[in-house]
Amino acid sequence: MSGQLKITLERSVIGTTQPQRATVRALGLKKRGTSCIVFDRPEIRGMIYKVRHLLKVETIGA
Repeated sequence: MSGQLKITLERSVIGTTQPQRATVRALGLKKRGTSCIVFDRPEIRGMIYKVRHLLKVETIGA
């Protein structure tokens, strides 16, 4: 795993559990529709997996 990922918050955090909301915040996302670019690392992949139903993930680079 190398490169970067573009993560977009596609769905609202309303109705989610507190740990899921904390995970979304830790990924750097605040409001629905916001995006951030993070390095593709195993710990980030785990966070994405935990809230995968709320996110859209795109690979950037190689």
